[in-house]
Amino acid sequence: MVSSSRPYIRKKIRQPDLQSRFLDAENQLSIIIPTLNETRTITTTLISLQNLRLSGHEIILVDGGSTDDTLSLAEGLVDQIISTKSGRAKQMNAGARHAWGDTLLFLHADTLLPDDGIVRISNALIKRKWGRFNIRLSGRHPLFRIIERMINWRSCISGIATGDQAIFLSKALFMELGGYADIPLMEDIEFSKRLKAYGRPACIHSPVITSSRRWETKGIIKTVIQMWRLRWAFYRGVSAEQLAQEYYPQR
Repeated sequence: MVSSSRPYIRKKIRQPDLQSRFLDAENQLSIIIPTLNETRTITTTLISLQNLRLSGHEIILVDGGSTDDTLSLAEGLVDQIISTKSGRAKQMNAGARHAWGDTLLFLHADTLLPDDGIVRISNALIKRKWGRFNIRLSGRHPLFRIIERMINWRSCISGIATGDQAIFLSKALFMELGGYADIPLMEDIEFSKRLKAYGRPACIHSPVITSSRRWETKGIIKTVIQMWRLRWAFYRGVSAEQLAQEYYPQR
């Protein structure tokens, strides 16, 4: 859950016209991006968000100890850079504590928002308390089209969202829930379960494009089987710590 301890803020980057550039918090979106060694993707992701910065929205990069050029590449392209301990839940909670905006969007470093993403979020939150996007995988293999359809269908039916679907909600609701549980895996699924007490998610059909590198590296079928097996084990009560040892064997 959200901790009272405050992480080290490595750098706050502000433009000279910050006061006039930023909208009031009620209209402002804070985009929180957890990173760990994301040199391959971070520049593309951040450049795609610059028009949103110019429109008054905020980008917070929360780094978990990158040893590559992630932080240097991000400088000048974000509004805050925060360094904290690694762990996606820890990092996202840290970003939320420092967010200026009234609405939070949690975006993976290898995921791109659709052009109409902000408008879709605003419209969705009129009727729903929280939401997520459909996803489209970046790879061209025909199996990816089947996988992404199954992910989107399953999410809409179950009301459970994964982190690569760009979960969004108000900061007030996030803090009321205590943020993400401080677990090393399945934090998005656990969080979705608690959010469902406030209603089903808005399912935005304009997709985010997320990297298919996980499937391409480990093998498409092997990755699908592993993900389903891990989720089934989590639903049955196997601890996230135990599952993380299998998912991150190198750690």
